[in-house]
Amino acid sequence: MTSDNEIIRRIRQGDVKQFESLFRSSYVSLVRYAKSFVRDHDTAEEIVQDLFFRLWTDRNKIRIDTSLNGYLFRAVHNKCLHLLEHKKVIEKHEREIIQGQAENIDNTSEMVRYNELQSAIARVLERLPERCGRIFCMNRFEGLKYNEIADKLAISVKTVEADMGKALKEFRKALKGK
Repeated sequence: MTSDNEIIRRIRQGDVKQFESLFRSSYVSLVRYAKSFVRDHDTAEEIVQDLFFRLWTDRNKIRIDTSLNGYLFRAVHNKCLHLLEHKKVIEKHEREIIQGQAENIDNTSEMVRYNELQSAIARVLERLPERCGRIFCMNRFEGLKYNEIADKLAISVKTVEADMGKALKEFRKALKGK
């Protein structure tokens, strides 16, 4: 049986047969181990394949201070944890994006409704007689009371009440169902 140091030395020297032998002897158990973390066979295989790809391409740089088997399992473990952490970050960002889109939709639909309401109010005000529309605006937009409006326009409070009644009736008809 070849020692770990001998296997590592041969792989560093580019011994493809030694590398393939290590791959065949470790692959199934490493995939099974990875799958215990990621719960998906294809993802587990990708992790192990990537590990062996990097082991081969970086064979001159890799330092293995423990057993070769321990190194491989620790590398798979770390890759799985990294992948799971990455997935959490992606899911968090997806939730934030979806939440932001929902808020934008809410804001957009509220803005559309507000604009529609403003347009409807403007159309009703255009249809009202001039004094009636002016009284409505003074009361609802300027916050004046009926007696203050009556004093400003030099008309009776009853006239203000009557014109407000007409205006409100028109608004109820126009805004019914909005």
